[in-house]
Amino acid sequence: MKLTVNFLAFLAGWFGSVLGAAAGLPWVGPVIVLMVATLHLTIVPQPGKELRLMLSALLIGAVLDSLATAMGWLSFDTGVIVEGLAPYWMVLMWVGFATTLNTCMRWLRDYPVLAFVFGFVGAPLIYAFGARLGALTLSTEPLALAGLGLSWGVALLLLYRLAKRFDGTLTPTGAMPAHLAAP
Repeated sequence: MKLTVNFLAFLAGWFGSVLGAAAGLPWVGPVIVLMVATLHLTIVPQPGKELRLMLSALLIGAVLDSLATAMGWLSFDTGVIVEGLAPYWMVLMWVGFATTLNTCMRWLRDYPVLAFVFGFVGAPLIYAFGARLGALTLSTEPLALAGLGLSWGVALLLLYRLAKRFDGTLTPTGAMPAHLAAP
């Protein structure tokens, strides 16, 4: 999947999840994310590795967003299965994000400080955008925003370590196929 297509597919899953939740249709995003993940797994040379990365991201995201919910930093009106935990549509967005770690966001994995800053600054902004679209309520307390940023910064460091370990975009000889290369 060309890097541009990979990024656009991720955005389709993100917007489908956020706008679907805001419209009271929390299942829409997960359907798109699962389609994107399935497509991703069908075109990478080593789908088993990428699947392990996706499942790792799912677990990390479930813990991170559920802790943020339990702390009162985030709250949701749709898709909540267990009160106090992150909704399923939010957790599944991490699977879509995982499809970018070894593709369009691959460049960031070799710059851990930049990856941390990207998470620390980007997370509060992304959550704020999702809140503005009506998918969630975000605490504007400085501690909550700093906590989200810090947790995302650390999560990105961990995810990029896992992305290197579970890089299924390379052939067994270590080459990236042309159909996955930029742009």
